[in-house]
Amino acid sequence: MQEEIIENPEPMQSEETSYPVNETVVVTHSNKQPFFSFNFNTVLGFILLAGLIVLYILHFTGTGSSASTPPPLTVQKASGKQLSVVFVNIDSLNMHYEYVNMLRKDLENTGKRLQSEVLSEQAALEKEANEFQRQVAANIIPEEKAKQMYEQLMQKQQALMQKKDRYTQQIGEQEMNMNIRLVDSVSIFLKRFNRQYHFDYILGFKTGGEILVSNDSLDITRPVLEGLNKEYFDRKK
Repeated sequence: MQEEIIENPEPMQSEETSYPVNETVVVTHSNKQPFFSFNFNTVLGFILLAGLIVLYILHFTGTGSSASTPPPLTVQKASGKQLSVVFVNIDSLNMHYEYVNMLRKDLENTGKRLQSEVLSEQAALEKEANEFQRQVAANIIPEEKAKQMYEQLMQKQQALMQKKDRYTQQIGEQEMNMNIRLVDSVSIFLKRFNRQYHFDYILGFKTGGEILVSNDSLDITRPVLEGLNKEYFDRKK
């Protein structure tokens, strides 16, 4: 998922007193992708897409109370059809669901903070390596001492690469946890939402997805989005 922050350096070969430490660290200045990527389509894919997979076929009995009342909704059914089918636009939820925006911002901030830490340590290591190279070239340190310093630089570089890998894994785990929270948020809301309307199928529509053509009269994105955001802001109070 995440792009590499540190490019793997060429292996260093020690030939007498030549220490190619200037290759130990490569600072990345290219326009690469961020430290991580976050795609809400992969989140809602669990519950709202994958072709014509049914999210829930809900049959509720009784008049139990719900945490919130969905907004009024009128859906035009296709003539002669016994099943009621509606859809939610995933692209719109991705853009306008405030809970998604909050989680995305948290993930971005974490990624930037970890990336900044790694790049700062990488720059310091490169500076140290360049100074070592200068001293070796000027023959101002004995060969035995140069070998010790060289090994220390290699150890620092290895530790930095391990930290980068650890941070990449940390971001991946944080993104996975956010995905789970989003799945729960949307699926729980839709179960309550459907207690009033009793749709047989709630499908997911997205640009480039499996549903190629949709009838706008079956689009319930707006009331779903309004209900999701209302519950989100109510929880923040």
